[in-house]
Amino acid sequence: MKRHLQTISMILVAAGLAVLVAALALMNVDRSVGAAAPGPGQEPGWRLASPVSYQNLTIFPVLSSQDADTSGFATLDEALANGDAVISEQGSYMRRSRDGQIPQVFSGGPQVNQLVLVNRGKKPLLLLAGEVVSGGKQDRIIGKDRIVPIGAAPLPLDVFCVEHGRWTGATDQFSAGNLMVHPSVREEAAVEQDQKQVWAAVRGEAQGVASSPTVSVEASAAPISREALAGAITAAGTQSYDKIYKASPIGTSVESVAEEISRRFDRATSGLKGEHVVGVVAAFGDEVAWSDIFASSELFNAYWPKLLRSYVVEAMTHPTVRETASLDDARDFLRPIGGRTEEQTEPEVYKWRKQSVGQLTEIELEALSPKPLTLHYLRVLRGDDFNRGVIVR
Repeated sequence: MKRHLQTISMILVAAGLAVLVAALALMNVDRSVGAAAPGPGQEPGWRLASPVSYQNLTIFPVLSSQDADTSGFATLDEALANGDAVISEQGSYMRRSRDGQIPQVFSGGPQVNQLVLVNRGKKPLLLLAGEVVSGGKQDRIIGKDRIVPIGAAPLPLDVFCVEHGRWTGATDQFSAGNLMVHPSVREEAAVEQDQKQVWAAVRGEAQGVASSPTVSVEASAAPISREALAGAITAAGTQSYDKIYKASPIGTSVESVAEEISRRFDRATSGLKGEHVVGVVAAFGDEVAWSDIFASSELFNAYWPKLLRSYVVEAMTHPTVRETASLDDARDFLRPIGGRTEEQTEPEVYKWRKQSVGQLTEIELEALSPKPLTLHYLRVLRGDDFNRGVIVR
């Protein structure tokens, strides 16, 4: 009898320990996933993996057990490359009507902040703010996240130019730039939607994301000054914005850092079981300041190369500090926020939602057809609102 009671006691103790371990594990999962809880239309389930760091850039992979089917959407670079999308200066796009006439569409002539886009493909077209299109009178960047439906009429496309005062070009058509402008410029387009501030960011006059004009003695000078970056952009000319990557000293540095980060990122995320990389959180220096998260690994993989290079450019304009952002910092960055909300909707096509509180702004692009699905989620620590005091470590 005594031995029987001892056996029961041992079983109860073992069971209690098992429950305790399970509870602790659940608390850890909740902390990882719950901290990354998204906006109103986003599916839960994100988890942050251990970061990848090199020089002044730290990247936190965002993982999800869910991987939505986004094969029914086309990216801008893909559609421009295969001819499914056409972008031109206003007044230059012609479309044949049923009676054989070829009326000019948007005949008012070229406009700095508006192009004409036609989706000729069989998929809705996904556009993200900050994507570069090359050609026309000058390279432009897409002004806002949006979706262009199949068979839509020629669309007046809101854009921003990236060099003030230049207005020449051998063609009125645009091709895929395969580039994303760096976050300091992209923020002004996506969040502020202000051409003057975009120009200021390109010239290096605006505060970068999560930046401060005064740093502690533990920080060293930025690898590339904002003025040097602005000079490279100007020297490249708007007809070939990609020369800041391919034909300048800055480009050599950007490519070498991007290649190293890419190698480390691939190594860190290989062999995942039951999870997919759907986005990243980026820290410049020691400050978590940016995230791009998608509905699927397919979309993330399509955008990742140009996103990475844009993050590298941004990181190189920030002072180098000894400390790097932690996993807890990244989790805190993704915690749900309240604040003022703006919404814009194109019925049965998409819903665009912006929410801001204090230094943080998040933008969510939700497809409404064939079923509601958040395709892209952006969160930004805005440079203009950041504490401009001394960074203390």
